[in-house]
Amino acid sequence: MKLSVGSSLKVVFRPWVEGMENIPITGPAILASNHLSFSDSFFLPAVLPRKVTFIAKAEYFTAPGVKGKLTAAFFKGVGQLPVDRSGVRGAGEAAIRDGMAVLERGELFGIYPEGTRSPDGRLYRGKPGGLARLALRSGAPVIPVAMIGTERIQPPGRIVPKLLRPGIRIGRPLDFDRYQGMDADRFIQRSVTDEVMYEIMRLSGQEYVDMYATAAKRRIAEAEKAEKADREATADREATADREATAEATRSRADVPRLAGEPRGGTDTGEEDGKRPDGRA
Repeated sequence: MKLSVGSSLKVVFRPWVEGMENIPITGPAILASNHLSFSDSFFLPAVLPRKVTFIAKAEYFTAPGVKGKLTAAFFKGVGQLPVDRSGVRGAGEAAIRDGMAVLERGELFGIYPEGTRSPDGRLYRGKPGGLARLALRSGAPVIPVAMIGTERIQPPGRIVPKLLRPGIRIGRPLDFDRYQGMDADRFIQRSVTDEVMYEIMRLSGQEYVDMYATAAKRRIAEAEKAEKADREATADREATADREATAEATRSRADVPRLAGEPRGGTDTGEEDGKRPDGRA
């Protein structure tokens, strides 16, 4: 996959890389990256000389039909591991278990501490469970990584990427040996995660938002839903007003002949029963 997909990505998109010297030549390490685009999991492995294993939702590996088989083969080829996300706790444990297996083999394991793609290009609060527990249990160094510009290449919902040049900035390894044996402490987990997120923010230059990206996505979805409902309500009010105006105009036009004909029809002129105003026939 590095020779085929990886080489193609490097030739077509020409990603620039800073800090390659911070990737160890051998031995385990955790690559903790911001997450701007679906393509992040392809650009980062493409530029590194070593294999990087990520986790991916199990649906990518179990889809039916020929397309499903090709998709599964592709994700296996680029070094992704399936994780069942049906339960939050179960998904977290599965990620830690699979990550530990990768690190015990002396390989590189990639993880997105935000847990999902950023909805607006900003950097969101890291989830403390997976990254911190994996780092503390394995003792492997954590290497902060900043993906730059990939949200413009392939924003959420876009299938065909734009031909723009992305950047990858790799920071110095972070050592958390001082917290060994404390992986169950939630305060330690938060401290480790926040330290990693600070380094990612420094490398990427992103604005930091002290809330989870999943919560931000819910807020955005709710705001869009409310805005859509407001637009529909406004459209309904305008349509009702238009119908009422049309009906009023129709009534007004219907009244015009009757009012215009009143001076000729009757009693005020005395022209009744064929008589003239002076009473003569």
